[in-house]
This record gives sequence, C-alpha cells and structure tokens, in this order.
Amino acid sequence: MSDQPDAAPRPAPDDGSALTGALEVLRARLGALRLPLETAGAAAARTELRRATDQLDDYLLPRLRAQKAPLLVVVGGSTGAGKSTLVNSLLGEQVTQPGVLRPTTKAPVLVHHPLDARWFSTDRVLPGLARVTGAAAEPGRSLRLVASDALPHGLALLDAPDIDSVDTANRELAAQLLGAADLWLFVTTSARYADAVPWDLLQQAAARKAQVAIVLDRVDPGAEATADDLRDMMEEQGLAQSPLFVVGEAELTDGLLPEQSVGDVSRWLTGLGGDAEARRRVISATRDGVVDALVLRAAELADAVDEQRAADARLRHAVERAYADAVTQVTAATSDGALLRGEVLARWQDFVGTGEFFRAVEQGIGRFRDAVTGFFRGTPREAPQVEQAIAHGLESVVLDAAEEAAERSYQAWRGDAAGAALLEGLELLRTPATLRADVGEQIRAWQGDVLGLVREQGESKRGRARALSFGVNGLGVALMIFVFASTGGLTGIEVGIAGGSAVLAQRLLEAVFGEDAVRGLAVQARDRLRARIQAVMDGQAARYTAQLDALGAADASGTSLREAADDVAAAAAAERRTRGAAAPADAAGPVAEAGESRGLRGVRAGPAGEAVAQGRPDVAQEPSRRGFWKRLFGEGDR
Repeated sequence: MSDQPDAAPRPAPDDGSALTGALEVLRARLGALRLPLETAGAAAARTELRRATDQLDDYLLPRLRAQKAPLLVVVGGSTGAGKSTLVNSLLGEQVTQPGVLRPTTKAPVLVHHPLDARWFSTDRVLPGLARVTGAAAEPGRSLRLVASDALPHGLALLDAPDIDSVDTANRELAAQLLGAADLWLFVTTSARYADAVPWDLLQQAAARKAQVAIVLDRVDPGAEATADDLRDMMEEQGLAQSPLFVVGEAELTDGLLPEQSVGDVSRWLTGLGGDAEARRRVISATRDGVVDALVLRAAELADAVDEQRAADARLRHAVERAYADAVTQVTAATSDGALLRGEVLARWQDFVGTGEFFRAVEQGIGRFRDAVTGFFRGTPREAPQVEQAIAHGLESVVLDAAEEAAERSYQAWRGDAAGAALLEGLELLRTPATLRADVGEQIRAWQGDVLGLVREQGESKRGRARALSFGVNGLGVALMIFVFASTGGLTGIEVGIAGGSAVLAQRLLEAVFGEDAVRGLAVQARDRLRARIQAVMDGQAARYTAQLDALGAADASGTSLREAADDVAAAAAAERRTRGAAAPADAAGPVAEAGESRGLRGVRAGPAGEAVAQGRPDVAQEPSRRGFWKRLFGEGDR
C-alpha cells in the first residue's frame, strides 16, 4: 500500500492496476479518518468505516493484486446450522471440529488444494490473522490452514464462526470473513432460516450483488414447504438468482453426512472448481459489487466527516461566544463608571483630598498646574492603596465574567450529544482555583503597562521631568481612573461624586501632558486592558477547545474522501469496459483441473436433496456445463 495518501494511481487500464491505485488512495484516506465526536449516526459510521477498511484489506486489494488466486468460498451461518459437519462431509474427512457447546467453531479453518498453499500461507488475504497448520489454533486470532486434495485446484473453503454467536469477537470475525469471500455459502436450518441476523447479512450481500448460495440443512421429512418459504424470502430480498440446496436430516456416520445428502452441493462446487471461466465470473461479480458498495459507503462516510466538522464548529462557536461576551462584559464594567464605586472611589478621594487640590481646580488651570507640581514633590502615600483597590475591583469583575462564561459553555455542551460526551470526567463547569492568581497577575501587569505609558509620555516632556520623577504612580492612578471615567451605570449622588473624580483625573493629566496626549494615553490603556482580559478569557476557553483540538475532527475533509471515491468509480468503469469476456489464456480447463483432485465426496452419488438455481430444479444436475454458469450470471440462453 502506498504511504502517500494523494499518490496518483499508476495507469494501466487493461490489467486493473489503475483501479488498484485508486483504491490504495481511498484506503489511505480511510485509514487516516477519525470520527471521534458523538454525532448522530457516528457509531454506525464508525462501524461502516471499519467494515470498509477490513474489506479493502481482507478482500478487495488482495484480490486485485492477485487476480489468479483461488476462489474463496466462505461457509457461514447460524449457530448449530451444521457448517463444520457440512464441510467435513463434502471433503470426506474431519478437517474442522464440530462442537456440542456454543459457540462452536472458535478459530476459522481454511481448506485448500495442496497446490494452492502459497496463496494462503502469506498475509495476502486476512492479514490480521496468524497462520497455523497444526491441529490447535488460538480462538479468534488465527487462521488454521488445511490442505486437502478433495478440493479442486483453484477452489478453497473457509469454515467461519457463527454469525449470531453469543461471543462478540466471534460475530465480528464471522462478518469479517464473509467480507473476504468471493462466494458466500450460507448454511441455515428449517428452524432458523427466518432469523433476523443472517438475513441482515444476506440483504447486505444482495445490495452489493455478492455471489451467494444457501444450504437449508437438517430438513425433516415432510417439511419441504420450508424450502418453498425460503425461496419466497430469497426472491423478496433480491436473491432469486442464488442457488438453494436442501439437505435432509440424516444420521451421521463417523461424524459425516451420507454421500447422497451432500451430493448436490458437491457437484455444484466441483463444477465451479473445474470451470475457470465460471470462477472468473464469480470473482468478477463479487468484486464489482464490493467496489460499487465501497464507493457508496465512502460517500456516506464523507457525509459523516462533514457532520463531525459541523459539530466541532458548533461546539467551538458556543465557547467562543460565551467568552467573547465575557470580554464585552468586563470591558463595559471598566468603561461605564461601575468601578468608580465603593473602595476604589474611597481610596481615590483619600488620594486627591478635598482641600487645596480641589480649590486649585476650581480657581483655574494655572493654579492647578502649580498644585500638581507641589502635590507630586514627594511620593504620594495613598497611590498604592488606590492601585490595590482598582486591582481588587477589576479582579472581581473578571472572575465573575469568567465564571459565567464557563457555566454557559458547559450548559451548551451538555445540551449537545457531541459535547456531552466530552464533558465526562472533566471539571469544566467551574473556573479553576488557579484563575484568581492568574487574573491578579494580569491586572498587575496592566497597571505596570499604565505606569510605563505615563513614564514614556513624561520622558518626552522635558519641562515636566521633575514632576514626573516624583509623580509617576500618582499620574498612573489618575490615568486608571480616567479609563473608568464614563458615568454610565451610576445613579443618584454617585454620578456627581464619581463623575467629579473622573473629571479631576482628566484635568490632572491634561495639566501635565496636554489634552491630545491624554486622549492617546487613555486609548492605549484601554486597549492594553482589553488585551489582558482577552488573554485571561482565551486561556479559560482553551479548557474547552483543547478537548476538540486533541480529537482533530476539524482537520478531516469529506471533500477529499469524495474525490477519492469518484476516482475509484471512474477507474472501475474503465476497467469493466476493457475487461475481456473470455477466460485468461493460461487458465486451466475443467478437465485438467479435475484431474488434479480426488474429488469432493458425493459427486457421483445419486441426488438425495434438492438444488434450485434461477427457479430451475434441474440446473444442479449439470454443474460442469458452461451453460449453467452463463445462466447463473444472466448470460447465454434465457
């Protein structure tokens, strides 16, 4: 498989390599696909993704890379249907062990002709299963290989676990093995033939035009109407063209059914194994159906990817909106005068006093400038107290806004299935205990920014250098008060007090720096405060968005998956147009292949059961004739 997901397929339309290349690109993109968010249908999409990759790895890519490999017939069915007994009876030897306990078949057994051993001894097909050749095999994790010259050269039988096993691993393995089949041989009984589980798999097979044959096993005498009912069900589910074999209830001899009981199935498989053209048609029909189903499945998975991206964007938007509102909330509280209450207002009044300083303001700007100079001829003792009051007030506002944003984000995620799953095990409803210290650090940093602005502005005013050298803290406090200067949100007497304090701060600053400079300082101070608040809220929002970042749902692309699927569809169409109807020139004919096998058991026995294909009971009596296979695949005489 190519390590480059976007590598272009190698063009060779006549041998299927273009299709192989397109499928390799699709496989790489499916392999990189993750569906981590619990969106509607995500669980089903994950199952479809696993099935798609399994079928690519276990069947489609191996089959395209080795088109002359033996035809693989997977024998599957319900619990207790007698799959292993049927396989043993066809071969005339105990190659797979039936069990009296359920589940029965633990490890799958693949029976092949001795000359075909190399096709299955590597990981060409079912690469996830280790190969063993002895009698013992680890359940569910290995594939036991058995050579038998009873099978025709070019045909292999795989005895799979029960499709309805009580063991989940067995059920999943059975479905995986059926997905790797060129032909499904379903075994059921008169008591279980209408069960939902097998029909779910049979419907999937019919939908992708997989080649299927059905064995109705253990039918009691007088219960022939069961076969008629099963035929009706097959026709309703799109399987009218599939062969149906009826095997009556019979006493076992040395664990094997009588030859007459398995004669129809033996003749049918022998005819298939002995006809290279028939095998090619079966393989091509199943392969084409799998390709078409895979293209549709990839389109559905692309829709699932888009839904993942939409869910990611939806959850991010909820968090971003909550914390953006928190920034707006803090910004409003620091610009509408709300902070010029309580402790901040009291400390500011203590700082400027109500005596000579206010009278200087009222008597004119000249005296005010003199007052400012005199006021800052030392270090104002009250300035640090005002800074602390401002810090405490800001801290409360920011913490309240962050707490509200956290709760809003939590509620939004909890109401979304994708978000609710991410909240499990995380403490995101409340802000962390470390937030107060982080907020305090940012506020102190902002106050340092303000003092830096005042100092920088003062250094450009040489005539006021002496005043600044004594009054940076005081002027910085005045600038902080001016940033909170608007009287919006204040009522009654607070308007006059706070508004007067703001005006006083403004006049003080203008006396030192001038009106234009003060406006510029205020804008810079507000911008830096907002940036500090934004940094706090971004850090809090990241507690949520980091969960999404770790999953990477926003990085997947449904578009690229659709493009890969479209390339597969185009390559498949081109390959089918150029596919020759005749068998390969080097394919062995029926007589040559039959001579290499001692033959399946019951081939020469008289019919004891019934076989029906395309509604023609007599078809099973002529399995080796090419006319049968042409009729089976809808060609030849009608």
